[in-house]
Amino acid sequence: MSRHFERAEGLCEQPDPQTQEFVFNQTMLRIKEPKRSLDFYTRVLGMRLVRTLEFPGMEFTLYFLALVPDELAERVPSDEAERTRWTFGREAVLELTHNWGTENDPQFSYHNGNDAPQGFGHIGFAVPEVEAACQRFDELGVEFVKRPNDGKLKGIAFIKDPDGYWIEIFQAQRMGSL
Repeated sequence: MSRHFERAEGLCEQPDPQTQEFVFNQTMLRIKEPKRSLDFYTRVLGMRLVRTLEFPGMEFTLYFLALVPDELAERVPSDEAERTRWTFGREAVLELTHNWGTENDPQFSYHNGNDAPQGFGHIGFAVPEVEAACQRFDELGVEFVKRPNDGKLKGIAFIKDPDGYWIEIFQAQRMGSL
């Protein structure tokens, strides 16, 4: 009996038992202008800034964001050390990394992973209703890569963040028909 739910070549059937306690914690994106990116992720996508770590000697700042529902917000530790441990122990955290000075260079930009040569693709957000979310994104002036009814794959959208990274917007209930 396989430990996996699907079959594909290269799957490990007997992982090291130590991996049972691993947590997929974060995806990191480099950002040019923190103010612009923090506004986007907190206002447009509803994330909360849960921890900021500054490294003056290396001239960069890390911003950790997560989707924390109102009913769970009171459980987030107020003590900085405890909140840091909480941040690094939970699932699905977005780490935005700002290398100081990039915001002052008008020519500076990061590769979004989708332009040639392709590499990184996107991050994804499940929403209750794709069309309603996209209508709101339109009202907020968010740039679209793909709207829900565009292309061959219907019902999903892709928007861009301020640095051009793609964000897939989908409705979990609809994904079963893929």
